[in-house]
Amino acid sequence: MIMRENKGITLVALIITIIVLIIIASIGVYGGKETIRKANLEALRTNMLLIEAKAKGVVEEANFQLGPDFQKESELETIRTNLYVTENKLQKLSDSGVTVSSGIPTGDNVYVFTQETATLWALDNVYSELASGEYYIIEFNEKEATVEIYNTLGYQGHYSLTELDEIGALD
Repeated sequence: MIMRENKGITLVALIITIIVLIIIASIGVYGGKETIRKANLEALRTNMLLIEAKAKGVVEEANFQLGPDFQKESELETIRTNLYVTENKLQKLSDSGVTVSSGIPTGDNVYVFTQETATLWALDNVYSELASGEYYIIEFNEKEATVEIYNTLGYQGHYSLTELDEIGALD
């Protein structure tokens, strides 16, 4: 009887090939997840930076209207109402019905970024990217002419732009 020489792949070689492919695929999936995570973080930070840039101009205007040594709380509240609510269409957090996590302030100087504000500030694309139940919150500090931006959903337990910038610096 004549025996033929079988020239094919052995079972061992096939198993080793499959294992190598699984390892390569898992590395690719992990790398893809990490890239998506970083992209989501950067998108959130970028949107918050755009809002911060516009809000800084508004707080500077409030600071200008108040003058260098304002002391009257009633004067501050009037300017907040006129400048933030009436002119810039922001909504006071306390009047909005928006619930926020414990990482977000709730004082008299905290406002919700609304659709009208987005349109007025030419940031419609930022507003349209919000998920259902997600809001941007702006905390104004007129005395120091600063603002802090928060996102109600946050990112891995971080809600403020300052916190997200610290995460970005760690990556």
